[in-house]
Amino acid sequence: MTNAAGFPILSLLTWLPLVGCLVLMTIRGEEEVVARNARWTALWTSIIIFAISLKLWWDFDPANPGFQFNESLEWLPQFKVGYKMGVDGISVLFVLLSTALTPICILASWESVRTRVREYMIAFLVLETMMIGAFAATDFIVFYMFFEGLLIPMYLIIGIWGGPRRVYASFKFFLYTLAGSVLMLLALLAMWFQAGTTDIAVLMHTSFSPQMQTWLFIAFLASFAVKVPMWPVHTWLPDAHVEAPTAGSVILAGVLLKMGGYGFLRFSLPMLPQASQSFAPLMFTLGVVAVIYTSLVAIAQTDMKKLIAYSSVAHMGLVVIGTFTFNIQGIEGAILQMLSHGIVSAALFLCVGVVYDRIHTREIARYGGLGDRMPGYAFVFLFFTMASMGLPGTSGFIGEFMVLVGAFKVNFWVSLLGSTGMILGAAYALWLYRRIIFGSITRDDLRSILDLSPREVAIFVPLVFLTVWMGVYPSSFTQFFDASVGAMVDHHVAAIASTTKLAGIAP
Repeated sequence: MTNAAGFPILSLLTWLPLVGCLVLMTIRGEEEVVARNARWTALWTSIIIFAISLKLWWDFDPANPGFQFNESLEWLPQFKVGYKMGVDGISVLFVLLSTALTPICILASWESVRTRVREYMIAFLVLETMMIGAFAATDFIVFYMFFEGLLIPMYLIIGIWGGPRRVYASFKFFLYTLAGSVLMLLALLAMWFQAGTTDIAVLMHTSFSPQMQTWLFIAFLASFAVKVPMWPVHTWLPDAHVEAPTAGSVILAGVLLKMGGYGFLRFSLPMLPQASQSFAPLMFTLGVVAVIYTSLVAIAQTDMKKLIAYSSVAHMGLVVIGTFTFNIQGIEGAILQMLSHGIVSAALFLCVGVVYDRIHTREIARYGGLGDRMPGYAFVFLFFTMASMGLPGTSGFIGEFMVLVGAFKVNFWVSLLGSTGMILGAAYALWLYRRIIFGSITRDDLRSILDLSPREVAIFVPLVFLTVWMGVYPSSFTQFFDASVGAMVDHHVAAIASTTKLAGIAP
């Protein structure tokens, strides 16, 4: 293996969770002993991986717009397909997000998951391998394998440890995402046939004909739109969230939904500039519809998880709008919005999990007056509710503001309609908070409910810290992808200008 960095840190990050899986498989003894050892083994494995990712973050050079920590190993040399890993300013923070949320998910499952605990922890560690691998892959085939591999552990997490309708929800999740990905595989083969390689860095600078770009963009759209998810292919998400265990919802909202937005940034924009420009009005329309429609649907929900799930679709609609503005403010806003949503939505699902673990219901009408019995929980829930609304000083504000500024530079009406999501978001978020926290306790089981435990406090503290850090000092995050986004925008402008010039001199 050749490695410009001298040490294969990305491969270590990617495959170390599987070492933890092997250790978990060797655990023997009574069921309670196996469960306890499985929890601690998975937790320490994920903490070690997070510590290694901090080394990656520390050594990363923000001034370099290209891929860093590159690793290469011959795999299928006759087809010019290789095992290639690397991160740039766009992907390095998503790797960090994946490694940060995994130990939080394991802690969140500490008491709520009591059956097949070892298998559950194995599924999460396999999922971590797939997430890191997808963000770190610099070969299209390798990316596709990790991208599709995500489906298997997530399917099992929902289907085995989910709610009453878990089989239906897991099948719907699997079939929706798989159907779109088949078209991406066909697009991948067409690009390989044209360019003779699946190296992402080479494909970014390969010129495809405008007609071919159109078909390739449609194929990518079918795959990434489901992952985002964009309206109208979002219907699998509420079912998946409702039936998934709390940690499954955290990782689904926190990381897996970002695969769609990352796919647009990594493949559609740099590889298909003309088609991206042509389809931008459609993407703006779908993004605006997602922001407004799913926000209105969220207001009508009676299940806490469904409400937050629909809010995720609305927030990701802003990501789509920012991505296709093709300017630095919009794209950087979209990346910040994805990172912020990964933290805030994960925390909101954890807030739901806290009361669900105690009362075993997610029906909003079942609660009320929890502020009297759970002041710590009321504060944490309020904090992340405000962050979800985009309160200045929190991460939610910075991303949304930059997206709307970028959209304003392109089209006033897109910016105006996109901003309605902030108003509607305040409506459903505050309505949910009022119903859960305020009022009088009328049910006996709520009178004895306990506030946050030390374990739950340990889960929320780092999420609060990250939300404030990103909101107060956003440049410490944007500096990582300033160079990469700037290079992407310059490449897009040059490609469009070249096409316009050729069209102008064409007979």
